[in-house]
Amino acid sequence: MRTLLTTALLLALVCCNTQKPITSMKVRGLCIAAPGPDRLEQFRTFMEKELAPNGINTLVLRVDYNYEYKSYPNLRDSSCLTEQDVKKLVSTARANGIRLIPQINLLGHQSWASTVNNLLREYPEFDETPWISMPEKYEWPNEDGLYCKSYCPLHPEVHKVVFALIDEIVEAFETDAFHAGMDEVFYIGEDKCPRCGGKNKAELFAGEVTAIRDHLTGSNRELWIWGDRLLDGVSTGMGMWEASENNTYGATDLISKDVVICDWHYEKAEPSADFFARKGFRVITCPWNKPEVTRAQLELTDSLIGNSDEVLVPRFLGIMQTVWSSAESFLDQYYGTESDDHSAGQVDSFKEIIKYVNTSK
Repeated sequence: MRTLLTTALLLALVCCNTQKPITSMKVRGLCIAAPGPDRLEQFRTFMEKELAPNGINTLVLRVDYNYEYKSYPNLRDSSCLTEQDVKKLVSTARANGIRLIPQINLLGHQSWASTVNNLLREYPEFDETPWISMPEKYEWPNEDGLYCKSYCPLHPEVHKVVFALIDEIVEAFETDAFHAGMDEVFYIGEDKCPRCGGKNKAELFAGEVTAIRDHLTGSNRELWIWGDRLLDGVSTGMGMWEASENNTYGATDLISKDVVICDWHYEKAEPSADFFARKGFRVITCPWNKPEVTRAQLELTDSLIGNSDEVLVPRFLGIMQTVWSSAESFLDQYYGTESDDHSAGQVDSFKEIIKYVNTSK
């Protein structure tokens, strides 16, 4: 009888938690590529008419080289946003209570498929693995195990360039934070690298996070990064993509606790936000393209907020939808002007967040 009463009580508590979501998520965000100049006005309308009215208060824009950099104009995309374009985005965000944070993907993701991205194209000496050439036709896994190239964090000239780009973009966006990406770093501390070969990979990763963080701190700005390299992919069973199997995860204990962790998981609602919070970090849960997983992540985040003590609760910042197609294809799918299987799941996932936020007000 006692066991039955205990079970009934637990079921009642679970039901209460699932029927009445908690609405104290500070971050209700969207991470998406910055639009091109030709769709800028439509994107601003999307911010004003869709994001703000639906409770989205944080927008991370993956700018990368889609900006008219003055410090290193050779790194600009062929078609890119001007400073005036960015100021329009800033104005729209400010008028609608949206926190706007730019991203440049640093350390990893310096190439994609068979294309070297702008930084290593212009400064090939920064390449961590210059002996690996880009495949003519992209297949993974390939002969060299190449996924995306990294820059060498110990190259003596790399931060001169990287920090100049950061300074320019955060000033243009008038922001108090910067997202450095840093996900899926598979190439770090390579044995053939003359600078970092043989060095501890966790220390190398932590050193790069710390360098960027310390640079931002000088202008009172905070650093955001993806969290996968800080999780042990073997002991957790999360694997080499959503966590690290190349020994970078020890960096978790080496970096400042004021770095904001964007904890992405796409196949199921992993409870790793709790791990980061207990390590002392503020953490944001980040879904992608499966609405049912997104719903589970929302409910898990609410449960963590509702069942943690007063020390941990402020560290669970909320939720942020990730979009890995162009802003243009996402908008086309969102408004139903074109159908794209790749974008469809992302849009459905984002609409799940909107529905959840609006029904839990």
